[in-house]
Amino acid sequence: MSKAGNRLVFWNGQLIPEKEARVSIYDSALMFGDVVFEMTRSFNKQQWRLREHLERLYAGVKILRIPITMTIDEMEAAVHQTVEANAPSFNPDDEHRILVNVTRGLLSLYEGIDGVPAGPNVIIADFPLRWTVAGAAHLYDDGINMVIPWQRALPAQLLDPKIKNRSRLFYLSANMQVAGYSGKNNWALLLDPEGYIAEGTGSNFFMVKDNVIYTPEPRNILRGITRATIMDEIAPRIGMKVIEKNIEPYDVYTADEAFVTSTPFCCLPVVSLDGVAIGAGKPGPVTNALLKSWSDLVGVDIVGQIRGWEAPPEAAASSAPSPYKFKRG
Repeated sequence: MSKAGNRLVFWNGQLIPEKEARVSIYDSALMFGDVVFEMTRSFNKQQWRLREHLERLYAGVKILRIPITMTIDEMEAAVHQTVEANAPSFNPDDEHRILVNVTRGLLSLYEGIDGVPAGPNVIIADFPLRWTVAGAAHLYDDGINMVIPWQRALPAQLLDPKIKNRSRLFYLSANMQVAGYSGKNNWALLLDPEGYIAEGTGSNFFMVKDNVIYTPEPRNILRGITRATIMDEIAPRIGMKVIEKNIEPYDVYTADEAFVTSTPFCCLPVVSLDGVAIGAGKPGPVTNALLKSWSDLVGVDIVGQIRGWEAPPEAAASSAPSPYKFKRG
C-alpha cells in the first residue's frame, strides 16, 4: 500500500496534503451535486487517454457554464505535475488513478463567509489503481451476472448522461436494488425509459452475436473513453466490427457473449443476465481476444497485474459501498 500520509492533491494551483483537501459545506457541489469529473488510469505509470478524458471534462464544464479560467493544456500539465509529485509515495508496482473534480464553488448567498474563498475549485487527486480493482481478478475468470433493477437510467432530455457529473443517486439506487439479488458477482445494468439497454453504473455494455459486436446507441449513456477505445482501436485490431444499435434484454439473453468496459478494468466478461446464461455462460473468446490485444497494445498484462494486487484487509472488512456494488444491510 502506498504511503497515504505523503500523497498530495492539486488544489486550485497548489499541492497540498491529501488530508487537507476539503470543499466548503456551502459549495454548490454539496448543495446540488454540481461537479463535473473525470477518472483516469495509467499503464506502466503512463496516463492512458488523458487528453480524451480532459476533452470530455471540458465539454461538461462548457455546457454547465462552470467559469474556470484554467485551459485544458494547463489542466493536463497539472495532472502530470500531480503524478510526479506523488510518485515517491507509490509502490513500484502501483499504477496511478487520477481523479479530477471541478466544482462551481460557493453559491452567492454564502460568498461573504470569512476564510472561505469564492469561485470554482479544480481538484486533482492521485491514488493507487489497486484500490479500485484489488481482489477482483476472479471476475475475469468467473464473469459477472448483470441484473436489471427497476431503477431506470436518466434520459438525456432530463439530465444528459454524456456530461460526466456527480448527480448520480440513481446509480446508487440501482446498486442497492441489485445488492438484494441472490448469488455473487452481481452488477446493475440499467434500461432507459423506452426499455432498451443503456449502461452499467460505471461501465458501458457490449454484446457479441454472429461474430459482430453490438453496443447501445450513445444518446442515453455516458460515452466512455474505454468504450471508444474498444470501438475505434481494439476491436479493429482483432478484425471485429462494432455496431451501435438499440438493444433489448431479449437480444442479450440470446447473444453469444457479452462484456462491459470501464477505465480501471478495461474489459470484463458478462456471463449472464438476471441469472440467465449468455452463450456458454462463461467468458467468451471475443472478450478474451480483446483483453489480450489491449494488453499487447499497452505493454501490460492487464489481468495478470490485477491478480498481483491483493485486496487490503480494511477493504474486505468495510461496510461502505464500493463503486460497483452496494453491500447488503
